[in-house]
Amino acid sequence: MSRPVIGVTTSQRSGWRIFPLVALNVFLAGGRAVRWGVRQEPDLEKVHGIVIGGGDDISPDFYGGRLQAAARLDPARDTLEHDLCCAAFERNIPVLGICRGSQMLNVALGGDLHQDAFSVYETSRRYKTILPRRRVTVVPGTRLAGIAGKATMHVNALHSQSVARLGHGLEIAARDEGGMVQAIERVRDPFAVGVQWHPEHLFYRKRQRAIFRALVHAAGAYRETRGQVEAVDRGMPVSG
Repeated sequence: MSRPVIGVTTSQRSGWRIFPLVALNVFLAGGRAVRWGVRQEPDLEKVHGIVIGGGDDISPDFYGGRLQAAARLDPARDTLEHDLCCAAFERNIPVLGICRGSQMLNVALGGDLHQDAFSVYETSRRYKTILPRRRVTVVPGTRLAGIAGKATMHVNALHSQSVARLGHGLEIAARDEGGMVQAIERVRDPFAVGVQWHPEHLFYRKRQRAIFRALVHAAGAYRETRGQVEAVDRGMPVSG
């Protein structure tokens, strides 16, 4: 059977170098990635899962915050990804949010953000590295714990914002040593997991590859279900 197709949103500034890394991780997990952005028209009918990628800050217009001078915004991307998240939830399409993508999952479900997370979590160490230096505690019993294990993990960190008030139907899946939210997930289906770090840079670590594998597995299940529904709509028999 062909590989599940995963639509990947990227920054206009850095997508040229980030997309190949995400595509590699998706391929290693058994899927095939296609790049989306404000210049590449997304088509939800052609994919079975979505990655909302990192880069850029989310405009506070989407969650009622105040704009900070240091924010780097892309309003067109904000609108595109917000609409994609909402449409994915309505259609039960699996979603993985990476860094900014994790924050967008939260905002799309009605949550908000700390624009300067390190002024709130003063004991959280500020890192700007793709190396796995931040220690993260995974919450037992969460989907993330089932995917990547419940042991403490070391991840990278490139962010300055973080999840504040949780969106509807979300729970915290991991925190760092200072208590800052590092992963969130949807309590019920469809599959929706957001990680504050960049697992695409950590493809050499089994637990990080497992995150992409979980997305591709969920995408395969979604493809099968969608195929059965389409067959019923066409009046075709469905094997079971």
